[in-house]
Amino acid sequence: MKAVIAEKPSVAREIASLLGATEKKDGFLTGNGYYVTWALGHLVGLGMPEDYGLSGFQKAALPILPNPFLLTVRKVKKDKGYTSDAGALKQLKIIEQVINRCSSIIVATDAGREGELIFRYIYEYLKCTKPFERLWISSLTEKAIKQGFDNLKPGSEFDGLYHAAKGRSRADWLVGINASQALSIAAGSGIYSLGRVQTPTLALICKRYLDNKNFNVQLYWQIQLEHRKEFIDFKSLSKTKWNDKKQAEDVLKAIQRSGTASVTSIESKTVSEQPPLLFDLTGLQKEANKRLNFSAEETLNIAQSLYEKKFITYPRTGSKHIPEDMWPEITGLVRALNDRDSCKEAVSKMKWGRFNKRIVNDLKVTDHHGLLITDKIPSALPAKENAIYDMIALRLLEAISQACSKEITDVNVLVLHYDFTLKGCKILEPGWRAIKGNFSDEDTEPVQDLPELKKDDELKIKNAVALEKKTKPPVLYTEAGLLSAMETAGKEIENEEERKALQNIGIGTPATRAAIIETLFTRNYIQREKKALIPTEKGLQVYHLVKDKKIADVAMTAEWELALQKIENSEADAASFQKEMEVYATSITRELFSTSVNMGKLPEVVCPKCKNHQLIIRDKLVKCPDEACSWVQFRNICGVQLSVQDIEQLIRKGKTNLIKGMKSKSGKKFDAYIVLNEKAESSFEFENNEANK
Repeated sequence: MKAVIAEKPSVAREIASLLGATEKKDGFLTGNGYYVTWALGHLVGLGMPEDYGLSGFQKAALPILPNPFLLTVRKVKKDKGYTSDAGALKQLKIIEQVINRCSSIIVATDAGREGELIFRYIYEYLKCTKPFERLWISSLTEKAIKQGFDNLKPGSEFDGLYHAAKGRSRADWLVGINASQALSIAAGSGIYSLGRVQTPTLALICKRYLDNKNFNVQLYWQIQLEHRKEFIDFKSLSKTKWNDKKQAEDVLKAIQRSGTASVTSIESKTVSEQPPLLFDLTGLQKEANKRLNFSAEETLNIAQSLYEKKFITYPRTGSKHIPEDMWPEITGLVRALNDRDSCKEAVSKMKWGRFNKRIVNDLKVTDHHGLLITDKIPSALPAKENAIYDMIALRLLEAISQACSKEITDVNVLVLHYDFTLKGCKILEPGWRAIKGNFSDEDTEPVQDLPELKKDDELKIKNAVALEKKTKPPVLYTEAGLLSAMETAGKEIENEEERKALQNIGIGTPATRAAIIETLFTRNYIQREKKALIPTEKGLQVYHLVKDKKIADVAMTAEWELALQKIENSEADAASFQKEMEVYATSITRELFSTSVNMGKLPEVVCPKCKNHQLIIRDKLVKCPDEACSWVQFRNICGVQLSVQDIEQLIRKGKTNLIKGMKSKSGKKFDAYIVLNEKAESSFEFENNEANK
């Protein structure tokens, strides 16, 4: 008998039906010589300080450097502590029983770093020694699963992947636990969270926010001319930018009197714009955030659902290419999209027999190839899944289309002794841009059609205006912008040698970046303002404290990602990496202890209900310490976080200032005051004084 361990029940059921293991039991399926069971995500993980006999935050105990690291069953929060998750305990027992009945194991957890770790931690925790093979697949279609079972790989082939996963897991523990406890102890009150990737990501957001906020906006003026020739209207813009409005207006008057412009040079060139490559996960998340305003986490969840429904290949990929042996399958996928209404028109524009092979590159395929659809075409999907599916399908069609050929014309004109420029663009061959009908990028200025122009042509000036413009601050990060910054963190490094070494290394991985951003929301370090990500008061406090410390250093985090990649490829030693992380955890702990921490004194306010005790102010709630009183006020009201000042005003005066931008259950925005009645119960009061609980 063989045991098959999948990552989720839904995947286990797919595999079991193909293997003929159709008899359902509690926690597994059996039949045809197989037992098929499943993990429920991370059933086993690294133990917490309490598992080493260290309760609470003790300065003398830091840094905590476990030797050996303990593995424990997943825990859930209960009352004031943590207890083992009953569901995890039960499933782990079932896995143990299944393994004991079998001679060998087939690992069918997700084919990636975290999937490998899920199985290996279970294997290690159960002290199992039975041989195991690896099912390595990129989609859950019947064909892919059958091929995978025909080509099972020895488990030892993935030792590098496991060592990298374990190294990442231990590094996050060493940095996260020690730095978070050290900062919380140094602060004296409150609990603060720092992390190996979380803190440099917070630093990126805070630095960009402060650069934007402190930017000194300068006004300047440019002159724009309107021309008309051969029934075509077009515009030119002055090369000169005037900082003095009067000077610009004087030049404008002189130009208006002149009335004509002279063409001094024309340069035309043909540009071949290659199609985009396939999506990797980060690329898909960026596009979905830009076009649909989906968060990175939401996009990942939608893509995971499409994968489990067998409509797309494995989404947690860092590659944009496919291997050579997959190329013959592409024609069938394109043909299959003819059955999908939203893709029919795009398929009709494809040049059959002339598909572009730019996406084929064996060397650039990592654990998984770029995101593809499968030959199973969905007929009906929820709206958001539909949108993401079409994004992936249309990107495939774009990627294998021909280049877009454009003629770009740069024209210089002279009025009096002032230079003006204009740009024209003519599409010669639409190529991949015909798929969606987008002929210019949203973030570039639209190009204009030009008439036939030649040197020394005289152009009449139909109209001339002075445009008031402003220098632009660095834009606040959206999730798409932040994902790009995390992906290309190495490019920001000032030291040239370091930058070259880390140029293609980011912080986090495609599979983890969404979770890191969500962690920053959970910790109340960042919030959304429309599409922008901005730090909260607490986030800025933490940033100001750590911005000059190693823990906020993007370059160092990128170096660790590079080290983990080398461990994965068996080019570096995992034990050396762990030693380095222990040294680092020790130094960051000392660094934080020696820092003078001022986290802002919290106001002392008395419980409005019992009037006897000073309230405890936490990130998520404000509460009376007396359990008999049990007064509590949550700080997140309809999507808006109440500031410490709001809380103080509510308790002292019984009413906050106007809280703007709250969202009702139906998604409508509203503004209201929050007020306390005689029983210290809070309710809304609208500007027309109509109170609603």
